[in-house]
Amino acid sequence: MNPANYRVRLVLDLFRIFVIPASVLSCFLSLLRYRLGLLFIPAHLGFILIWATIEGAYVESKQDRQARALGAKTIPRVVGKWPGNTDILLRMVGAFKNSYVLDVYLELFEEYQCTTLNLRILWRDNIISMDQEHAKYVTSTGFSQFWRGISQKERMELFLGEGIFNRDDEHRNMTRPFFARERFSDFELFERHCAQTLSILSSLEASGTACDAQDLYGRFSLDAASEFLMGKNLDTMSASLPIPGKTVMGPKGSATEDHWGSFARAFEMAQLNITHRGRLGAVWPLFELFKDKNEEHCKVIQAWVDPLVHSALEAKKTMNGAGVINNITDKNFMQHLTDSTDDPILIRDQLTSMLLASRDTTACVLTFLTYFLAIHPDVTRKLRDEVLEHCGPTSPPTFDHVRRMKYMRAVINETLRLFPPVPLNIRETRTAPCVLPPSDRTFSKGFCDRQPLYMPAKTTILYLPLLIQRNPAHWGDDADEFKPDRWINPESVARYVANPTIFTPFSAGPRICIGQNYAYNEMSYFLVRLLQQFDRFTLASEFQPEGSLPPLEWKHRKGRQAYEQIWPSAALTLYVKGGLWVRFHKARS
Repeated sequence: MNPANYRVRLVLDLFRIFVIPASVLSCFLSLLRYRLGLLFIPAHLGFILIWATIEGAYVESKQDRQARALGAKTIPRVVGKWPGNTDILLRMVGAFKNSYVLDVYLELFEEYQCTTLNLRILWRDNIISMDQEHAKYVTSTGFSQFWRGISQKERMELFLGEGIFNRDDEHRNMTRPFFARERFSDFELFERHCAQTLSILSSLEASGTACDAQDLYGRFSLDAASEFLMGKNLDTMSASLPIPGKTVMGPKGSATEDHWGSFARAFEMAQLNITHRGRLGAVWPLFELFKDKNEEHCKVIQAWVDPLVHSALEAKKTMNGAGVINNITDKNFMQHLTDSTDDPILIRDQLTSMLLASRDTTACVLTFLTYFLAIHPDVTRKLRDEVLEHCGPTSPPTFDHVRRMKYMRAVINETLRLFPPVPLNIRETRTAPCVLPPSDRTFSKGFCDRQPLYMPAKTTILYLPLLIQRNPAHWGDDADEFKPDRWINPESVARYVANPTIFTPFSAGPRICIGQNYAYNEMSYFLVRLLQQFDRFTLASEFQPEGSLPPLEWKHRKGRQAYEQIWPSAALTLYVKGGLWVRFHKARS
């Protein structure tokens, strides 16, 4: 079924859940010539509930038999107090509003003392996992058993369509060749956009004005990405900036009332809607029966992207007519796409996907990196010393400089470990069940023994890199702490080398991020240029919009939330709620 036809899927689901059992009861009563009268509605509702419960018990029994036949056991099931675990669903939906990022899942894992669980929401299998072995199986060793799945494609179809993040290998092969190499021209591009960004920061610093770093980094990343991907700078840096104490909170960070602000809002609202759909599960179309909530936002996005696509296709016709053929090393990404297909929708969806990846992921890491530099001045000093040692106070970094700055890579990796840009991901089993390997030893004394786990067919599994990368069983008792030296210390490095899938901020296996080298280079280049000019960063929490600071109850909980000074949140990618307001301080020597 076409993922865009989610309403048809919902109707079929409702027919199966409500119409079939109601029809069975009506036929049975008709045969008995019995009339229910005033009890008609409650009797049918009660019978539907009983039917669903019996059907769920039958499915569980069938899965238990299949698991035993495969030498496995079924994934531990969450047991709620209400039918269909609706109390669990409501608890999770409520917790998402005020809880620390992914904490609602961690609480369930700790309650059941297991790293992989079946939520069984509304009698449907919904697997969640913070198990490193299971994540490795999904992304690498058992990759062929899984695909994007119809559930994810339904939620993202209007926004990302046939793009790389909403399809499987056939469209990924189109984009891979373009990212298969490093180019010196990338550093020239970084230099241009770094210079503009640092000029803005210098002006703000001179006037003593705080800055929403998350907003600024989003613009820097998008402008650099648009030039890299399309050969055209969108120049969002020239649009109006958020004003401290006056700018209101947008879907993720700051909201500005201009042309760029309308695009950013649409881009972010589309992601928030997709995330909300995922939290509601299969029933999300009930809340969008008459209007797709992403329709108006996607129109805004397409109004930005479509003219660029049509211009590129026209340029291709002109070049073909003149007999000009570009080598792949001379092309930008848009030219590579137009040489691969004439389908404007496919090109638009691929381009939107890459803009999402290049803007939101890079901006995310730079934002959390700046946060850590602000609250860990000792790290800032040590990192700046390394920058000055290798590049001096003014020289632009080279590939060789970036490779030799070991502490910089450690700082970036530690930021990626604690705040991976994509904190969770989802896959779906294909038409046959499979067997997950034995669980890791996070809860070695709990329900999870060393027996393989049965994974039903056509079932989603939500795996959580953020929880894996903060797991004390993998990283030690200080797993929640920001310690870049763990990437230099031989003992901790050996632990990672022996088990590299405990750190997968760019995913792993055949779907590993094709742009990770570009991202590492861009972040490293920006950091060098930033620290050549600035030596201190302080949080300006007084300018955080109302409702964007951590709730007081976090201080009484365990983990990072007890001392976090920002509110990390997630909508496809991580972000700081309300933006990250910071004062940048110029280096005087």
